Amino acid sequence: MSGDVTVISGPTAVGKGTVTRALKALHPEVWLSVSATTRPPRPGERNGEHYWFINDADFDELVETDGLLEWAVVHGRDRYGTLAAPVRAAVERGERVILEIDLQGARQVRQRLPQARLVFIAPPSWDELVNRLVGRGTETAEQRERRLVTARGELAAADEFNHVVVNDDLGTAVDELVSLLGL
Repeated sequence: MSGDVTVISGPTAVGKGTVTRALKALHPEVWLSVSATTRPPRPGERNGEHYWFINDADFDELVETDGLLEWAVVHGRDRYGTLAAPVRAAVERGERVILEIDLQGARQVRQRLPQARLVFIAPPSWDELVNRLVGRGTETAEQRERRLVTARGELAAADEFNHVVVNDDLGTAVDELVSLLGL
């Protein structure tokens, strides 16, 4: 695969989804990959729009048949991955491809697609990250704790990325990303 592929990653609750949706709203020509996951949908999430919600057996088959560009167990529990076929098709069409994925996935994409641009979305502070996670109210206390443990390790890996964008102000973060992408 060749083409313009950008990976957007960062810790839980940093606003990766918010930033990528705002980018897509400004630049609808950008092709945003929809990840597959084995976790159940959160309230309001729709299959094929927010994620492809699939069962463990189907995920296993994708792993065995090289149907995933990357995949990982996230927060010690659920599996997430990027379906390879739609990404390949978008790149072949010459589209700008955005993958919004976790740190483990970003590392796999860097190995498979060394020309990919890796962008780390960082919180303005640890306290703000915790406030955002608690404030969204979508996880139990146990799930939040597991996500925060993972987030500490992810924050330490920011220097593995080509660029770091601090999501302190959504408009500023999106503007910085637009500039990095040359849009």
